[in-house]
Amino acid sequence: MSSSYGARPALGTRPLLHALAQNWWVFLLRGLTAIVLGILTFVWPAVTFASLVLLFGVYALIDGVLAIISAITGNSAMPRWWLAVVGIAGIATGLVTFARPDVAAAALLLVIAVWAFTSGAMEIIGAIQLRKEIDNEWLLILSGLVAIVFGVLLLLRPAVASLALILTIGVFAIAYGVLLIAFSIRLKGHKHAQA
Repeated sequence: MSSSYGARPALGTRPLLHALAQNWWVFLLRGLTAIVLGILTFVWPAVTFASLVLLFGVYALIDGVLAIISAITGNSAMPRWWLAVVGIAGIATGLVTFARPDVAAAALLLVIAVWAFTSGAMEIIGAIQLRKEIDNEWLLILSGLVAIVFGVLLLLRPAVASLALILTIGVFAIAYGVLLIAFSIRLKGHKHAQA
């Protein structure tokens, strides 16, 4: 006789997982965008600080829009507020960067640190909500922790040289992107399992 202790609920009884699995591609695109940003930071290390500000603005804006799309396309059973917060933070960061690049350049460390910390915290909260519906939610928790650690390090080291900042952003973006892609693949597997 097998025990049902610790067993996951049936797929049909997991509305949050179902909603996320329908939009697995959003996490994939967010991860790919992060990896592209990371690779560009290593390919062009001599990029000026102003260009870095604009590249980050593009990334934050795209990531924010994709997070909002994910929040909007979820069903009513999905607690979408955490994706909305991540999306709003990303869009606001991108718009501020384009509207006032001089101010954004001066405050880049603080802007990136706050954005990374907020995104990481929201992903951890989302993963905690998923823990009863999906195995390996630790991938989303780990991507959130990577973002939080990155944000804290930027706050503690405000005098980081521009090259060090570029390399740090590259490492963060690639690690973050890989974790989001792994999570999207996991979600895609759930989408196929329910078909």
